[in-house]
Amino acid sequence: MSAATPAASTPDGGSPSATSAPVPDSSKDVSSNADQLILEYLRARGLKTAEKAFLEELERKTSTADDKGKQPETPTSTTVSQEELVKQLAIFAQKPANPDQNALKDSSSVLQELSSTGTPQNIQNLISSIGQVGAEEILSLDPTDKHEGFRELESWVDGSLDMYRPEFRPILFPIFCHFYLDLVQQGLREAAQDFYTTFSSSLSTIHYSTLNHLSTITLPYHVQTDEVAQRFRTEKYTVRMSRSGFGLLVGWLTEGVGGEPVGSGEGFAGEKGRRGRAAVMRVVNNHLRFEVTSSATSSVSPRSWEESTGFLSSVVPQTNGSTTDATAFNQAKGDLKLGPAPIPEDLRTETERTLQDQAMVDHDPGARYDLHFARQAPPPGLVSPTLAELPPHPPMFKAIDVKREVEKIRDMRKRIRLDPTLLNSSGNSNANATTAQGAAARARALPSICAYTFHDVGEGVPCCEFSPDTSLLAAGFSESYIRLWSLKGEKLKGLRSDFQSNSIRDSSSLNKIREKDGSTTRKLIGHSGPVYSVSFDPVGGSATSPRYLLSASADATARLWSLDTMTNVVAYRGHQNPVWDVKWSPMGIYFATASRDRTARLWSTDRTSALRIYAGHLSDVNAVGFHPNSLYLGTASSDCTARLWDVQRGACVRVFYKHDDIVSTLTFSPDGRYLATAGEDLAIRLWDLGSGKCVKKMTGHTASIYSLAFSAESSLLVSGGADWTVRCWDVKAAGGSRTKTRENGTLTNGATEEHPPEKEETESNETYVHR
Repeated sequence: MSAATPAASTPDGGSPSATSAPVPDSSKDVSSNADQLILEYLRARGLKTAEKAFLEELERKTSTADDKGKQPETPTSTTVSQEELVKQLAIFAQKPANPDQNALKDSSSVLQELSSTGTPQNIQNLISSIGQVGAEEILSLDPTDKHEGFRELESWVDGSLDMYRPEFRPILFPIFCHFYLDLVQQGLREAAQDFYTTFSSSLSTIHYSTLNHLSTITLPYHVQTDEVAQRFRTEKYTVRMSRSGFGLLVGWLTEGVGGEPVGSGEGFAGEKGRRGRAAVMRVVNNHLRFEVTSSATSSVSPRSWEESTGFLSSVVPQTNGSTTDATAFNQAKGDLKLGPAPIPEDLRTETERTLQDQAMVDHDPGARYDLHFARQAPPPGLVSPTLAELPPHPPMFKAIDVKREVEKIRDMRKRIRLDPTLLNSSGNSNANATTAQGAAARARALPSICAYTFHDVGEGVPCCEFSPDTSLLAAGFSESYIRLWSLKGEKLKGLRSDFQSNSIRDSSSLNKIREKDGSTTRKLIGHSGPVYSVSFDPVGGSATSPRYLLSASADATARLWSLDTMTNVVAYRGHQNPVWDVKWSPMGIYFATASRDRTARLWSTDRTSALRIYAGHLSDVNAVGFHPNSLYLGTASSDCTARLWDVQRGACVRVFYKHDDIVSTLTFSPDGRYLATAGEDLAIRLWDLGSGKCVKKMTGHTASIYSLAFSAESSLLVSGGADWTVRCWDVKAAGGSRTKTRENGTLTNGATEEHPPEKEETESNETYVHR
């Protein structure tokens, strides 16, 4: 709908030039009070194009009136759209009770205001036909309001006291995102790009991945379909603040008080300031949720304010129908049984008997200590589950079970115990020197290194794993196959392709149909997409070579491979998207998968359908891992959280939320006390499983972290990252200030201004770096 601009007139019907004062900078006459009001409003808003068009229309109307009767001329009219007209007429009027709110919030208020100014009736009729569109909604479409509002909010944050600045800075990120999405959704692409370019660099680096993703959203259709954009639109972003800090924020939003930079003139109290604060307040009211804490500002670590923000209400499960924070949720779930899994008494008795017999045959003087390791007491403070509480397993043990337990006890006796605290203690200050004492200290503190390199891998090797007895190496390739290597140089022989299955009666007949010639490497073909994870079965432990291999692929399947026949045995289907990870249970029999479909699933080797589905993550489940006692399952997700699940009940019992970006890997400590997680935020976090709290944050990697592994004593953690380094961390050290570290024997300082030590959780640097 459009309307012709009304002809200029005066109350007495005289010439406009006789009743109007000259207009500065234009030398044009204004015909009425209504025209004067419109012209002043256009100038105040800086709408030069609209002002010029309006003046030209006034001049044309005046010329038409002067020339009327001299020569016939067909009248012409310039039409404007209803949206453009309302944009030009919309004004901001203060409410008497609250000056920061707009009195012209709906069409009726606009009509009342226009009637009081003597606006011609046809314009009133035009606006009344527009519908429920108020001036406040029209003003929200102005891109300059968002630009000005964010600039002033940033100035207020930077101008606040040093003790409050870390508390206020987290609010910048969600408001920036909503302003940017608003501009894109309104079709103001250039304004959105200018807003992004101007302010994105000032935000915290922990939001780099989200900001980079937002920069790809450039069309209104993207806002409607993009997962990240819709999450901002539909969920409330939680911001943690102290009571005093929240009061200061409310004071600035309502009164524009505090934080004005020096030389800012009227500061935040002018018309632009009010408009900018109104834009900020719309986001605060509609899209933010404030968690006001009674803790004093100075008692909270500066970095903790940023880490306590996010979509907490959605990543933490509901308790009794109400959302809560991760700490309250973890406490509500009660204590966990984190002690080692018991073994059947008959299996323990047979293991001890076998140890005694072998000690007599081998004449090993150290074998007399084996029985001591066979009956170790559980770690203090941990409660072990009973056999009835573990997932179901066969009631009778096999010979392979006895071999596994015997070899496990022997390994415990022979193992070199790593003690990384020797490198940090004051009594070993010469541990870094090239002396006999230094070499001995390093041997007791750090693991030995055996490195393998893949050559000519084409499109890449997403995963690899060593068998528990270190006899085999398996790697998954992007070309959809798996390759096995014998690390002992033994021939890997499969079955001939011309045998008949009915000819196999026993193990001797099976050996007859094996290939006569083999090689130290085999290729396993069956997947139709890149292979992202492989896992050897743990039943034999370090006693024998594994018999089965699991693999996960982009083709949404997990496959079980027989290492006796070198063939695919089962394909497990159920996931709807690529499967990122697969892990065996420590008992064997069961295994778990992680998928892009936001679920983890529990499987049994004898069933082709999933036994349990663990649903609750808001994005990809990137990694899974079983607790050493098989009672719990850990998952790491792209929603920046990790979770602990009860394997049998399928219920979430812990939520770990403090990462600033995607969590890509996790691992449990062998003693069952801790969970280590890491990912795209370049930090490793150590979690106490009992309380669900983060006890240590370890920083040092300069690129994403993709793998973690504990030493057998749970005293050393090894991490591998995309920065081409493998780092060793002393997880039981007290932490504190970041001191110098060894990098291939050379002292380097790992401290940075971006990662200062924290108060609530200790932070430490790596013990050793290998490149």
